[in-house]
Amino acid sequence: MEFTSSSASVPQLLVTLLAVPACVATCITRWFDRDDPSGVGDFETLVDLRNEYPGLICLQPTGIEAQTLDGAPASSAGQIFNPFNTVDGFACVNSQQSTDPCKDYRVRFICPPDFCSGCTTRWFDRDNPSGNGDYETLTDLRNEYPNKICDEPYAIHVQTVDGIPASQTGQIFGEFDPLKGFACVNEQQTPSNEPCRDYKVQFTCPKTFC
Repeated sequence: MEFTSSSASVPQLLVTLLAVPACVATCITRWFDRDDPSGVGDFETLVDLRNEYPGLICLQPTGIEAQTLDGAPASSAGQIFNPFNTVDGFACVNSQQSTDPCKDYRVRFICPPDFCSGCTTRWFDRDNPSGNGDYETLTDLRNEYPNKICDEPYAIHVQTVDGIPASQTGQIFGEFDPLKGFACVNEQQTPSNEPCRDYKVQFTCPKTFC
């Protein structure tokens, strides 16, 4: 998982990586994609995002992550971003690119732990990693546990079944999103002879859900 905490306003090509403590990493917002790059660029600024999604982003994020809609980290896109920080948000301007226009990006934020202190669900563990991996997707969980998860969770918490936070396992996750759930795919792990562990997930919902 790659996050940047830079607050500089100069155009950025490389992303500053921030090592996120496990206690903070558990409070991650959903992905936001409010703009398309069909105009002068792709603008996912905090001002615009807060206007469109009131209450879903904390006042002072401690980290920001950006990726293309197909899941490629912004740092691998080879494009210039200005801004790309926790104060202003994210923007890719077509005129600042050397060749191709901006790709379509989405962003999410790390917030202080108390931002996710709403109503937490029970822990769910519907799958085992004996096949292609461990899949705790929101669609599957809702089918198996109807009415046990709110319509739009705003945080997801993941740990192994023996209580180790997912951020401490060193594994790669194909999905880690409050609105989609969690997935760990065996073939994505390095080294490949260490398959996914068995994970369980929990969601944070609005307090009115309790």
